[in-house]
Amino acid sequence: MECVILAGGKGERMHPYTENMPKPMFLIGGKPILWHVMKYYSCFGVTSFIVCIGFRGKKIKEYFIEHPEKWDITFIDTGVESSKGERLLAVKDSIKGEDFYVAYGDDVSTVDIKALTAFHKKKGKIVTLTATPLISNFGVLQIEDDLVIDFKEKPKLKHWINGGFFCMSRKIFEHLGKGLDLETDVLRKLAEKKQIASFKHDGFWNAMNTLKDSQELVGLWDTGKAPWKIW
Repeated sequence: MECVILAGGKGERMHPYTENMPKPMFLIGGKPILWHVMKYYSCFGVTSFIVCIGFRGKKIKEYFIEHPEKWDITFIDTGVESSKGERLLAVKDSIKGEDFYVAYGDDVSTVDIKALTAFHKKKGKIVTLTATPLISNFGVLQIEDDLVIDFKEKPKLKHWINGGFFCMSRKIFEHLGKGLDLETDVLRKLAEKKQIASFKHDGFWNAMNTLKDSQELVGLWDTGKAPWKIW
């Protein structure tokens, strides 16, 4: 199975740091976070990648040309202003298999890709997404009788969020179209049709959405505590 990686966005939540450097190229341990995503998949035998580039995409392509790996990588310019759904539709003809992976270019996790794949095939839905617990951005107080009896630092909440790390069937292309966003349009419609399976992952997951996220991931790597490092 091939892995499509969405790496064309502008990273606006990290502006101005992304003005000249696309977020997937932000370094962790001297390697771009995009490399970490690909390296993780390769540990499960996935070595064929289709990278959807857009904003500052030339920098991404040049890096992997200058630092080659034993992976089959196809770079496709899917436009600067394209939505995730439009980027995915743009690489339709480059995907050879019936099922394929889709990953964001700035998320790292310890999700079991083999278990995810087996779950996807068992459920037989158009999309399987990795669901991960929502973690509070703030510490939570435990209060009894108007007294604070405990502090819980950024606990996991009861809600689940879309953690990416998808498996998709080619049937997804029947639902994609110009102007349609992957999450807000396509996945929402598929959910209404009960065509999305959720693979629950209660382990490590983190997205590099902000500078603080970047610093935390670098800190984990530099202290030898990066959970996603399985190589």
